[in-house]
Amino acid sequence: MHRFYIEKIEGDDIKLTDDAQLHHIRDVLHLKVGDAVIIFDRAGHEYKATIASIAKKQVELTLAPLKTKRNQNIKLTIACAIPKGRYMDDIIDYLTQLGVERIIPVLTDRVVVKLDTAAIQNRLLRWRKIAQSAAQQCQRSNIPVISPVTNIKDVISDSQDFDLKLIPHLSGKRRLIKNILSKGSYKNIIVLIGPEGDFTPKEVSLALHNDFTPVSLGDTVLRVATAAIAVASYIKFTLD
Repeated sequence: MHRFYIEKIEGDDIKLTDDAQLHHIRDVLHLKVGDAVIIFDRAGHEYKATIASIAKKQVELTLAPLKTKRNQNIKLTIACAIPKGRYMDDIIDYLTQLGVERIIPVLTDRVVVKLDTAAIQNRLLRWRKIAQSAAQQCQRSNIPVISPVTNIKDVISDSQDFDLKLIPHLSGKRRLIKNILSKGSYKNIIVLIGPEGDFTPKEVSLALHNDFTPVSLGDTVLRVATAAIAVASYIKFTLD
């Protein structure tokens, strides 16, 4: 059944006004009055709904009384250095499909992308739309939080609420993720993913000082997108 997102569901009658979703309903799926769909919101609530009317600027839906909320066992945050080009778009898409709770686009000393305020806001809007679309397509009942672009130092300093904090990097003493996950029960995890040139020694030192555990992702050097997806996949499939 086709799924559509609304920020917050209130009452039994819902109006969809988002242009992209209206286009998808009318022009792509060719849905009609009386067709059933699923509506979900940011809190993870799901409703079965019936299309009551279709107009140029809105679609009205009548909700069924039964709602559900899917609960995830693991809350996983991926704080990922912004790669060149549009690779961050793919990272947002794939991490959403994998059930990541929160994605933080990160600026580190070795990130080569230079963004002004306007560019940052434009990318953030695009990333949030990508997450919404990916959540709908993979039948996920909530949308991950896409945080504003954040400096790595602020991510590290604001990490007190996590019960497991990991930083994969390329040198020094590191542990294997599988060994860490097998020796504890974790519910709220954050992983830092560095840029192509890795974190600087100062960034690694700051993370270790704030109780991050250094880990290895194997013998090969992974690209940013590959590292983010590999880590998220392993954690979700191992612990969820």
